[in-house]
Amino acid sequence: MDHEPIDLAGRRITLGDVGDENWRAVADVAPRDEQRVFVAALAARYLLLSMRGGPWNSLAVSADDTVVGHVMWAYDEEDGTHWIGGVVVDAEEQGKGVGRQAMLLLIRLLSVRPNCREIRLSYHAANTGAAKLYTALGFEPTGDFEDDEIVVALPAGRVPVA
Repeated sequence: MDHEPIDLAGRRITLGDVGDENWRAVADVAPRDEQRVFVAALAARYLLLSMRGGPWNSLAVSADDTVVGHVMWAYDEEDGTHWIGGVVVDAEEQGKGVGRQAMLLLIRLLSVRPNCREIRLSYHAANTGAAKLYTALGFEPTGDFEDDEIVVALPAGRVPVA
């Protein structure tokens, strides 16, 4: 990695497995009330999706040693794309650069996986904060929609820098 993943508060941001020692903290991650139209009220919903045998893989987002968020990813074998979903930063931790650093880490993690040709995600058009972040990271609209969400893509060879 060409930069240390540090948030605006000077904490080291990491992605890690969800296990016996941290699953409760991850499950309790909650966005701001007004964001609940875009994401689940608690990250617990995303953990359940990961645990139910589907394609999703949950990761804990930590600032130093404290869980502050959740992200998940999946691989679509049909078209060779990797997907990012379930991005939630705890309400009290937002605005500190945690989401940006977590996304950079996850993009780098996915881009080096075998057969990764493109990374996709979707977001609701009214979620202007997400739109701004994903555009800044180099994601571009594909013209596709997932339900009522805009699908954006980042070619694996265009990994953003800090």
